[in-house]
Amino acid sequence: MNVMQAPKADSKPLPLQGIRVVEFTHMVMGPTCGMVLADLGAEVIKVEPLAGDSTRKLLGSGAGFYPLFNRNKKSLAIDMKSAKGREVVLKLIATADIVSENFKTETMQKLGLDYATLKQLDERLIYVSHKGFLPGPYDHRTALDEVVQMMGGLAYMTGRPGDPLRAGSSVNDIMGGMFGAIGAMAALTQRAQTGKGQEVQSALFENNIFLVAQHMMQFAVTGKAAAPMPERISPWGIYDVFSVKNGEQIFLAVVGDGQWKTFCEAFGYADLFADPRVTTNNDRVLARGWLIPELRQRLVQFSRAELSQRFEQVGLPFAPITDPQYLFDDPHLQQTGGLAPMTLPDGRATQVPLLPITLGGERLGLRLDPPKLGEHTDELLRSLGYSADAVAALHAECIVL
Repeated sequence: MNVMQAPKADSKPLPLQGIRVVEFTHMVMGPTCGMVLADLGAEVIKVEPLAGDSTRKLLGSGAGFYPLFNRNKKSLAIDMKSAKGREVVLKLIATADIVSENFKTETMQKLGLDYATLKQLDERLIYVSHKGFLPGPYDHRTALDEVVQMMGGLAYMTGRPGDPLRAGSSVNDIMGGMFGAIGAMAALTQRAQTGKGQEVQSALFENNIFLVAQHMMQFAVTGKAAAPMPERISPWGIYDVFSVKNGEQIFLAVVGDGQWKTFCEAFGYADLFADPRVTTNNDRVLARGWLIPELRQRLVQFSRAELSQRFEQVGLPFAPITDPQYLFDDPHLQQTGGLAPMTLPDGRATQVPLLPITLGGERLGLRLDPPKLGEHTDELLRSLGYSADAVAALHAECIVL
């Protein structure tokens, strides 16, 4: 296979080149913000405790958090609870354009790293804070992605009636980090006009509300509560997962009258096309009770590959049901540079999906593998003016790693 490698992100100047970000983040939300800014060219310095970000050691579904959300970053491992450690961190922040964090407000206040304190030192500083809730009655609560999915209607919409189900990805953490990055870039633009920075806040709960806003507005427009997705009245006559030959599954869609004509012609279903009960899309929606079982019987004779080929030939929407691990071999991702070679902190080689955008026709590639703990500590200390002896002393005192 002729595999197109994603271009190195430093092959030409990137939008945020020259911007320095210092982040105090863990888990997913905060690191996602830094990853987006780093992929766009910012120098992102991940400040970690001497034990490292806890996501470095997560098992199961959390095992991919660290390598995915911490690429293109540098690692400084330091004891921030010590006076000398805080001195180093404050010197580093003095060189930064953006500080990003997703710890409890009290934690940052105790360390003297909250926005109210830092803005007194640099009015140009942009401070991105990732929280569970924006300020209000809930802001004292501890939130997780699953918590806000449950209380914010998303789990209700994803699951079957009486069986709320979280989405199969950390959607609020990831999107919340993205909105933090969007806010940071907006603040950079405004700082160019005013000369002053500001605090940016992004939150899991409010992000979740944005995700379900379409269902809220559906109620506002129709006066009828949105049904969970598995039980909803589909706006399309055919919009379903079909079990076909050899037990395979495929999603097939026929979403308009022109597509209905194409579908019937492609499969020789002249009888269905002539049936007055299914002439229009709305007719087919109302006829789903008998139409979908009829189509299941007709289509079960085909393999998934045969249906994929025929739907693709005539331009109809389709999707084989795919497990995530098989996407590493997806020909589209492989041939369009959607995956970049990466070396994991333990030395193993893999690939990683890139941001889903192009700039000037190019994907934003990988400049730095996810860093080993403290990989850039000495380099960063020297850049802050610490001599070789001073760096050695900080190591000897277990201030840095």
